[in-house]
Amino acid sequence: MNLPRLDFLAVALIAVYASPSLAALANGVASGDVTQNSAWLWARSDTAGLMTFEVATDAAFANVVNTFNAAVVDPMQPVKGVVNGLAAGQQYYYRATDATLSSFNGSFRTAAAAGSHNGLRFGVTGDWRGELAPYPAIKNVASRDLDFMVKHGDTIYAERYSGPAQPTASTLTDYRDRHNEVLSTRYGMNTWQDARASTAVFASIDDHEVVNDFAGGAAVGSGYYNDTQRYQDGTQAFREYMPIADTNYVGTGDARFDGKPNLYRAQQFGDDALMILTDARSFRDAELAVWNGTPGDAARFLTESATQDRTMLGRTQLDQVKADLSQAQQDGVTWKFLHIAEPTQNLGLAAAGDRYEGYARERTELLSYIKNEGIDNVVFVTADIHGTLVNNLTYSLDGVNQIESSAWEISTGAVAFEQPFGPTVVDLAASLGLLSPAQVAFYNSLPSDIAKDQFIKQLVDAQVLPLGYSGLGLEGSGIPFTNLMPTVPGYGQLDYALATHSFGWTEFEIDAISGELIVTTYGIPDYSYDELTADPAAITGLTPQIVSRFSVTAVPEPGTWGMLLAGLGLVGFVARRRL
Repeated sequence: MNLPRLDFLAVALIAVYASPSLAALANGVASGDVTQNSAWLWARSDTAGLMTFEVATDAAFANVVNTFNAAVVDPMQPVKGVVNGLAAGQQYYYRATDATLSSFNGSFRTAAAAGSHNGLRFGVTGDWRGELAPYPAIKNVASRDLDFMVKHGDTIYAERYSGPAQPTASTLTDYRDRHNEVLSTRYGMNTWQDARASTAVFASIDDHEVVNDFAGGAAVGSGYYNDTQRYQDGTQAFREYMPIADTNYVGTGDARFDGKPNLYRAQQFGDDALMILTDARSFRDAELAVWNGTPGDAARFLTESATQDRTMLGRTQLDQVKADLSQAQQDGVTWKFLHIAEPTQNLGLAAAGDRYEGYARERTELLSYIKNEGIDNVVFVTADIHGTLVNNLTYSLDGVNQIESSAWEISTGAVAFEQPFGPTVVDLAASLGLLSPAQVAFYNSLPSDIAKDQFIKQLVDAQVLPLGYSGLGLEGSGIPFTNLMPTVPGYGQLDYALATHSFGWTEFEIDAISGELIVTTYGIPDYSYDELTADPAAITGLTPQIVSRFSVTAVPEPGTWGMLLAGLGLVGFVARRRL
């Protein structure tokens, strides 16, 4: 469906008062929120006037199937619109042309129709700071032929961590400037422009789109934090700069939700997968008081988290997650990917208040629902902690005994945060007295990131195992996985379960025949602002390499193709893999 035609007089007035400077689509174009028959298209011009979008079935635009116009009024406010009537599972090409005839092209693929098994390949990432652009950690995304890309949040940082001092963003203008910054060319490179032009985007927020560690459902005056002007400005700028539908919650009966941005997405891709993307920030209760590092306070934190009726997702979202997971299981969808910005896996008490560990009662409700309803092949996908960690997910009903949920989680590393998970957790552990100065010195003396990763794995396991939680990795969980990392002299087979000293992103690929899932994390060495500005060419020249890779065999869906393949002994056979 085309958007309504603009009033001719309004367009003429815009052209008259347009800036005389030559326009450029400096942030490129983007598509997002694809379904089987629709997609949102996005662009930003630096000159007011008319933006024209065209959609075709071929790269030469010989067969244009849809066009629409949008008025650029404020050069810092992008324009976007939806195209409908598309065919399922088809590659489309689009271009945006502004008032000065500057043009930029992109492409996207619609979701496959229900009942089909075409395979699927998508990417996930999060966490990138503007001063660390242009993000060589994702320079290979555009070449990976993805069906879509999930942006997990912290798509900007309201706060500046390094570089020239700037105040924390707090107004709509500030937030728009930060989004423009991360999408702009720097040192001759614009990896987000390339990535967004190559594949559709699904996007949600975490905290830094507004301000660090905000809790949208926390009481503020006579309302909630998500009623404040700062929240409204931050989320408005986010929605302006993402190719997503702008919808709000209505009729929930919950004042925390009604009238607020609805960033929840649930999209099925054939019968291969369901993708659920949540907003884990806008409706959550305020965090618990942080653990002070003592055993006595550990008991306090664990008890409060497990017993208090507190939410991270909010009842409206949590109920929708349950319903969508159950429907996918009933419909025979193989994989269910549940994207939550903060980790669901237990990582110990340090800084746990911001993660699902700080909302353990709701966490248990969700995981026990997955277990009790027999929903299989559920993968939790997260970001926020700036490293890749893989673990199975357990929960407890009595605070002592852990129950396997059959679900597992992977966190994806930051695109660029300056200090990744490894050194961050060492600093945190040292501040809590969990590591001695000698142990910190030993960590710093280790000769490689491989060795440092194993130090971090031992450190994390030392925090979680005494609490009865699972150590990092899928070993012993019953989840049928295979480590696909290479063997390196002096180290043996490398560990797939963590990559905590790099910047990067994670790719998920489902084989069309077997349903096997291959998970690959790409990374580059982490770098600082000072290193980037001292030698830009050295940083922009970095090429992403595989830092974690493993596969998981799908549990066959009863009565589906999976049972047939299992009976034929074909599960695990990979007949389609887009290398």
